[in-house]
Amino acid sequence: MTACAIEGGPAGAAATAEPEAESGTEPDPKESGAGSGLKKYGTEAGPEGPGDPVKSTGADAPGLPGRGADKAGPETSSAARGPAARVDDAPLPGGFTLTADGAYAARLTAAPGPPGERAWYPERWTLDGPEPYAVPLPLGQPEEPDAEVAPLADGRVLIRRRVAERQMFSLLYPTGPGTGELLLGAVECAEMTLLPPSPDGRCVYALSAGDRYASLWLVAGGAFGPEEIARIPGRCSGGVWLDRAGRLLALDRRAPGGGPVKAVVVDLGRGAEVTPLLQIAPDSDDRLLLADADSGLLLIRSDAPGHDRLGWGVLGSCLPVRFPECLRLADAAVTPFAVQPGQMLMPESCAVALRIDGAAGSWLGVWRPAGRRLHQFAAPLGWAAGAGYWSRDGVLRLPYTNGATSCGVAMLDAPGDVETSSGTGRPGDAEGGTQPSAAVSAPAVCKPVPLGQAPLHRAARSD
Repeated sequence: MTACAIEGGPAGAAATAEPEAESGTEPDPKESGAGSGLKKYGTEAGPEGPGDPVKSTGADAPGLPGRGADKAGPETSSAARGPAARVDDAPLPGGFTLTADGAYAARLTAAPGPPGERAWYPERWTLDGPEPYAVPLPLGQPEEPDAEVAPLADGRVLIRRRVAERQMFSLLYPTGPGTGELLLGAVECAEMTLLPPSPDGRCVYALSAGDRYASLWLVAGGAFGPEEIARIPGRCSGGVWLDRAGRLLALDRRAPGGGPVKAVVVDLGRGAEVTPLLQIAPDSDDRLLLADADSGLLLIRSDAPGHDRLGWGVLGSCLPVRFPECLRLADAAVTPFAVQPGQMLMPESCAVALRIDGAAGSWLGVWRPAGRRLHQFAAPLGWAAGAGYWSRDGVLRLPYTNGATSCGVAMLDAPGDVETSSGTGRPGDAEGGTQPSAAVSAPAVCKPVPLGQAPLHRAARSD
């Protein structure tokens, strides 16, 4: 499909700091056919947009510009999380979790049926081969819809089930025509949430939040089943890995006596030592949303500028957090979900994938700290909204499923940015917020230090 103009358009249009420095057009999700019927790739009449072609593996991915293989699979349910068009009375969506390297994914899905009578079961996706494929992992009885799943690097899938006031953990794996299950154990706890799989691919952690402290559990990858490894004072949420060894875990914590939420780092290699990570302003809520272990790029949400804004910083840098104006949309929520890896010591060049949620549904955004543009694209029909991963060469892979394919991956090449200032045409200078970050080293060997210690008027400026 072709790109359509979005800048200066209705709800969901991006407001940029220096719009006169930007050229080209971006697709408006309301006009681009997101959530519409299936269309085959190819030439379409109309103006050609600036976005790079999007390719599809497994089937065509309607809603994205580009060309894909004309293959179709059996009908299945939608894996999208959040607003999305439903296809052929597909069941309601479940969560979609990827391994750190994007090789495997897992979700909880259901066979078609009347509401309230759907049989939920885990499903594993294999994404690192020539063609993606899904393997259902049902057992003797259906799962509850509030169960959680997480894939491991060896292809097994961890499942968390709530049974009365206990959390039960098992590993599922395909065994010919059936599903094998390895029971790991149970935890006496009413509520528990799985954290993103560890970058090492072997471990999965879970967080149990209480009023006075939060318990961090190793629920897969340990020697003796689920094991409580830390109690962190305060109420914790979130969960972002800062390194590739699975040692540094960032959590958003509110102190036991109340007060603002601040991101902290839990060092699992030093007895779960807790140190501060984000302190933009004394009374601001500073949460970490996403981190890249190679470049140290951090994506942050904070109300330090006066209201919640999406910003970025660099682990180990002495420069303040910046809040780009182009990431501030009037009628849509913007959430980062993937960062391009492999950009060692070049955080400003990393492409960041963002999920944009508005009245029209969910669509895609791509942005770089060095650029001043939020590129927007319609999502493939049936996209697991908020799920995707980058290759090192800048290709965004988006898993989707719809009535035409049971397991597909759409591919989007990261668009380029014109890094010029509006007045002179020269590359963006220090006042534009695109100067080098002065990161000292990769996060895996750099002890996290608090970001944004500069005065708030600098931290809150837009670039």
